[in-house]
Amino acid sequence: MTTRSLDDRYGRVATDLRVSLTDRCNLRCSYCMPAEGLDWLPDDSVLTDDEVVRLVRIGADLLGIQEVRFTGGEPLVRRGLVDIVRRSHEVAPHLDLSLTTNALGLARTAGTLAAAGLDRVNVSLDSIRPETFAAITRRDRLQDVLAGLEAARDAGLGPVKINAVLMRGHNDDQAAELLRWAIAEGYHLRFIEQMPLDAQHGWSRDGMVTADEIFGRLEKEFVLTPAAEPRGSAPAELFSVDGGPATVGVIASVTRPFCGDCDRVRLTADGQVRNCLFAREESDLRGALRGGATDEEIADRWVVAMRGKRAGHGIDDPTFLQPDRPMSAIGG
Repeated sequence: MTTRSLDDRYGRVATDLRVSLTDRCNLRCSYCMPAEGLDWLPDDSVLTDDEVVRLVRIGADLLGIQEVRFTGGEPLVRRGLVDIVRRSHEVAPHLDLSLTTNALGLARTAGTLAAAGLDRVNVSLDSIRPETFAAITRRDRLQDVLAGLEAARDAGLGPVKINAVLMRGHNDDQAAELLRWAIAEGYHLRFIEQMPLDAQHGWSRDGMVTADEIFGRLEKEFVLTPAAEPRGSAPAELFSVDGGPATVGVIASVTRPFCGDCDRVRLTADGQVRNCLFAREESDLRGALRGGATDEEIADRWVVAMRGKRAGHGIDDPTFLQPDRPMSAIGG
């Protein structure tokens, strides 16, 4: 077999694969989807467990993939999740395997996932106030999330990272509160600028809480200094809090884009390659899988898909159009 790399025309090489396992979710976060939910993908269009594991293996063996993060929707609602993790670890033991989750149900599965080969988790959590959590997610499930976080920590799925989106008028006054709590619990907190990926297409730059605003809120209560460790291709800018060792990250996808260092490629639950989170084009691997293509042929398709990656996401371009698929259908 011939080893290739997923490089684009701008010298970037993708080594971090995000695999969406489902577009379904058991929360209804207001910045992601409407209260009534969405029309889910038909079951027969979603990749099977075997197909997911095969693509992970092709990525690892033929294309230089080093990290795989399973995402959704909410990956914990995928019945075959533990088996997918276990088999991915077996076919490519060198892979760093992680999970992005809302942590509902993680209290029951954290130990099993760790035993299957999962290395760590990223948990989406925007507030530790029950009423704010319920208002944002439209579900009164904060205690389940907190229990899931504790289970992940106890199972050794660390460092446990928390991703928080601040929304004006909802939780933008809670940044310092979240950070104090995360430090006390030993979790690594990262704030993320809200991105134009909601199903309702209601995002506006004016309504977004920017990185500068996040820093302003935190610096009223903490001293932040740039962390010593290099950022590399990581999306978060890290800052030491009050001299360390605790840190906080800020992912400023909109106001401080890091496209020039991007090393990610995404695979949707229905088997489409997306070379950028904001891409408006996709490349079909499911058809090749189900049409009898060889591993080499699938790898070649994947390489071609990456060659079309653009220099940047273009949110600041007047011609920018939000992707047709929302975040829940793309996978983080």
